[in-house]
Amino acid sequence: MILSKNDFLKARDFILTNARMIERRLFEFHFANGDMNGVFHAVYAYRNPDGGFGHGMEPDTASPESQPLFSIMALETLDEVGCLTKEIILKDFMPYFESITTEKGGVPWMFKPKSDYPCEGHFKTVKEWAALSTTAPLLGFLEKYDIDIPWMKKAEEFVWSEFERIKDTHVFCYLCVPRWLTFLRYTKSQDEAKKTINDLRNWISNNGTIYEDKTDEGWGLYGKPHSLNYAPSSESILYSLFSKKTIESDIEELINRQKEDGRWGTWYGISEGTKLEWAGIQTLWVLKVLKNYGRIEK
Repeated sequence: MILSKNDFLKARDFILTNARMIERRLFEFHFANGDMNGVFHAVYAYRNPDGGFGHGMEPDTASPESQPLFSIMALETLDEVGCLTKEIILKDFMPYFESITTEKGGVPWMFKPKSDYPCEGHFKTVKEWAALSTTAPLLGFLEKYDIDIPWMKKAEEFVWSEFERIKDTHVFCYLCVPRWLTFLRYTKSQDEAKKTINDLRNWISNNGTIYEDKTDEGWGLYGKPHSLNYAPSSESILYSLFSKKTIESDIEELINRQKEDGRWGTWYGISEGTKLEWAGIQTLWVLKVLKNYGRIEK
């Protein structure tokens, strides 16, 4: 099954008329031969004087305050389009990350807002301790771009200890697992990495992580992942975890879930505007997955 040209154009038009500038520039990059510089400038619009990224880079908050997670998202986006460099990481990112590193050597996931800007409730109750899902990808990018700085030693010790501590308790989070894999792909400790990847495969396979109920409107959203959340392309580390039949079935279901206005929706959003922003993020994600699998009509 493929997404028809007409339905692709409907998705394009939804993004261009409803999504944020960053999704519009990413769409242009991936589907219209866009320049990576447009993405670079869209990302840096979220940057603060302290070097961190804020301003609702994830639309669950309207606060301008810097958040570690948003700064990781900025790194991921720059890497996605090929404009991340060793110099950018060291100059524009590491001073912020080093300034918020905890005594354990890791970077927190998020901070509680100091402002009264609108935000989802989970921002107000967040635990501000060091987290695997921010520290691991940061280390992964440092390794990928051949960076060796003293900060990395204690951070890596923290990451391995966190893998051992949390085990399978968070594998349901398809936003976190790819960030762990960024580290596991690039770390020099490949023997340990291969063991951890094998553990991840077993945990995802054996504890009911994959959500089977395709009649549920929440299928594929947070807490209810499908195969494509873990294997968004055939090049994904976890791709071989799933049968061809499962991948095909999930692609078909994903295509069928497109709305009449071209979007793929979510339940996320603190306002009507941010609901559209989340839909823009989700729609772009689906289009990238379908492109990866060659499922968009030429």
